[in-house]
Amino acid sequence: MKALTWQNTKKVEVKTVADPVIQKPTDVVIRVTSAAICGSDLHLFNVMGPFLAQDDVLGHETMGVVEQVGGDVSKLSVGDRVVIPFVIACGDCFMCNQGLTSQCETTQNRDSGTGASLYGFSELYGSVPGGQAEKLRVPFADFNAVKVGADLPDERYLFLSDILPTAWQGVQYADVPAGGTLAVIGLGPVGQFASRIGRHLGFRVLGVDPVPERREMAARYGVEVFDLADDLVTTLRDATDGRGPDSVVDAVGMEAHGNPGAAFTQYAAGLLPDKVAKKVFTTVGVDRLAALHMALDLVRRGGTVSVSGVYSGVADPMPLMNMFDKQIQLRMGQCNVQRWIDDLLPLVEDPTDPLGVEDLVTHKVPLDRAPEMYETFSAKDDGCIKVVLKP
Repeated sequence: MKALTWQNTKKVEVKTVADPVIQKPTDVVIRVTSAAICGSDLHLFNVMGPFLAQDDVLGHETMGVVEQVGGDVSKLSVGDRVVIPFVIACGDCFMCNQGLTSQCETTQNRDSGTGASLYGFSELYGSVPGGQAEKLRVPFADFNAVKVGADLPDERYLFLSDILPTAWQGVQYADVPAGGTLAVIGLGPVGQFASRIGRHLGFRVLGVDPVPERREMAARYGVEVFDLADDLVTTLRDATDGRGPDSVVDAVGMEAHGNPGAAFTQYAAGLLPDKVAKKVFTTVGVDRLAALHMALDLVRRGGTVSVSGVYSGVADPMPLMNMFDKQIQLRMGQCNVQRWIDDLLPLVEDPTDPLGVEDLVTHKVPLDRAPEMYETFSAKDDGCIKVVLKP
């Protein structure tokens, strides 16, 4: 089959690789009909090369049609249309029973000290082949493949794999009071959905992004949008009675604008021999923290900052004195996708499309064009907000 493979930092390639097969009786294999490029994929593309091997298959936002079914699978049949949560969980351990599927004790990666395995996301998360490919093996399929209807287009369902539940969890964790104000920093795909979810739940939403096309998209959903200006914190405080918003979602993560020193450190570490680079990342690694520090500065006293953007540093400096003084609540974590499906599926299937899931994709291209689109998405060129690949 054809698949998008990692080759080196900032280099990916579509290659022919072996087809996936049933490995355990709880597996299914699907024919992929749509796969998206996620902002988290750019971390692998730009930074996290030391944790990848040449020809690793990337991608964790996937849906398709079941082609093969393991002997112990009871809820799925050949021909079923499914969307695949990016978190691989057993559905039956202590953590899964708490709704913390991203911490699943069955697929947890104890050697690397990380949580549940993820598709296409490096040796830190299990080195599981991803879904930017013609086919995908799905472990624990009865729990990890969500059966969906046949009538709506893929774009209605595809984002249940990651970015829609990630945004939903981000807003839930933000704990916005009834009638309160939510600020969303970063209006990429997760930020777009977090903003729309905030509006859907009745909050005033302030959205921040330096890219005009992203601000324009968010504004269509009643979001008050702001450029990334030097006086932004003052401007947003002035817009919220001088206090700041009740809650802030950081939907950017470690590739935030600003701090060229940290950016260079990330890039340089990725060029070191893998053994050395891994040590650097896991002991002294730092992130670009402009978005997170802005969120902590911006949120009102007693408010909540919710982190949906991915960070990988282990030695990041944090303004703990100010956080303590302001009595800030801070919540974060890999999305527990399966926990939120029941909340989101009715919204996705609502004929009115209240979250605008069909109004996010800016580029829909064949799988063969994936390398080009990684470059475009990384550079934020050509108005690129969300890319869907069609194998």
